[in-house]
Amino acid sequence: MASIFTEIIKGEIPSYKIAEDDRYYAFLDIRPLAKGHTLVVPKQEVDYLFDVEDDLLGGAMIFAKRVAKALESVIDCKRVGVMVIGTEVPHAHIHLIPFQKEAQIDITRKPIEMSSEAMEALAAEVRAKVAL
Repeated sequence: MASIFTEIIKGEIPSYKIAEDDRYYAFLDIRPLAKGHTLVVPKQEVDYLFDVEDDLLGGAMIFAKRVAKALESVIDCKRVGVMVIGTEVPHAHIHLIPFQKEAQIDITRKPIEMSSEAMEALAAEVRAKVAL
C-alpha cells in the first residue's frame, strides 16, 4: 500500500507544493511547528532514511538545501532547522523548519494554526524563490 506521501506526490491527495523535480517533492507540513515547516521526500518510497540509496540520499540534501534557501528568503528566521524523525509516516522524509528560537523545532510542541489561504499564499511565495 502506498504511503500518504506517495499519494501526495501522485496528486491523489492535495498539498501545498513548494518544489518538485524528477526525484524529490517538497511541500508544507499541514501540522507546522513554525511558519514554513516543509517536508522534503524522495519520490521513491523507502521507509527509513538511512535505507535510501546513497546517491538519492545525497541528492535529497542538495534538494533540501535549495528549498531551505527559498524558505530563508521568504520567512524571517534565524535559521532553517533540519530534523529527521521518520516514524510518523513510513516514507523517508526530511523536516525543514524555519525558526527564531530552538524551542520552535521541538517535535512535541503543539502545531501552529494557519488557514488554508495563508498556507497556499506561503507555498506560492516560497515556490517562486526555489532555484532548481
